[in-house]
Amino acid sequence: MEFSSAADELYGVVPEEFVATRTRLAREAKADGDAALAKRIGGLRRPTLSAWAVNLLARSASDDLGRLLEVGARMREAWGSGSGLGDLEQQRARLVAVLLRRAGDLAGEQGRPLRDQAVREVEDTLQAATVDEDIAAEVRDGRLPQPRSHTGFVPAGFALAPEPAQKPKTEKQPKAEKKAAPAEKKPERPKVTRTSAARAKRAETLARRADEAEQALADKAERADTAKRAADDASAVVGRLRHELERATAERDSAARRAERAEQARTRAEEAAREARKAAEEAHRAAERDAAHG
Repeated sequence: MEFSSAADELYGVVPEEFVATRTRLAREAKADGDAALAKRIGGLRRPTLSAWAVNLLARSASDDLGRLLEVGARMREAWGSGSGLGDLEQQRARLVAVLLRRAGDLAGEQGRPLRDQAVREVEDTLQAATVDEDIAAEVRDGRLPQPRSHTGFVPAGFALAPEPAQKPKTEKQPKAEKKAAPAEKKPERPKVTRTSAARAKRAETLARRADEAEQALADKAERADTAKRAADDASAVVGRLRHELERATAERDSAARRAERAEQARTRAEEAAREARKAAEEAHRAAERDAAHG
């Protein structure tokens, strides 16, 4: 077993089967004598529903996903060279929409429909993959344990989502527009960013705790399986000993019956011998009497 093939199999199952599959693969690696591989497999984290949906795209919609990641690479190249994006933004939006529909269809086919929050997380992950090369590699591999988002600097013209439309200016309200101008600086944005980062960190912490709980559950399940196998082995030994005891008891009873019959036969033989001896003695006395009178 290789780690890559094990991970591919593991992240290809539905989330509810992840822990059982991980336990089985780790046990197989341990049975093969590769404790390091077993530990590495045991450390893999169960994916969230949205991450699982993105992993589905890597397996079942790799062509469209590859085109999106290629568009992202071209956008990053354009950003680095300072050239214009052309129609790359439109291509990205079109491909993201196609992949979102495909993710919903794939998840629904397996009985795990995506709710609004999961759809947003899938979209955030796809968008982030066009900006961050590392996230793009993770998405392409199809082994995401949780959704991704890009929180770093994004240059102008490379926004992950369209900016809200600005209200048109009118000549009737020049003073109001001047007063509103400072608000356009949006001083509250850093707070929103920090809040989003805090939420993301809390989500990551909760996901880690869930993974730890699942790992503990898997460990306990493995210990329970080991104990059950030991109990089954002990039961087999008990069964074998009980069978041997029953056979020995039957042999003892049979021997006892044979001994009883032999004792009865001996008693009858002794009685017959006494009768024969008595008859012989009587015949001898009779012969003596006859000789005396003769």
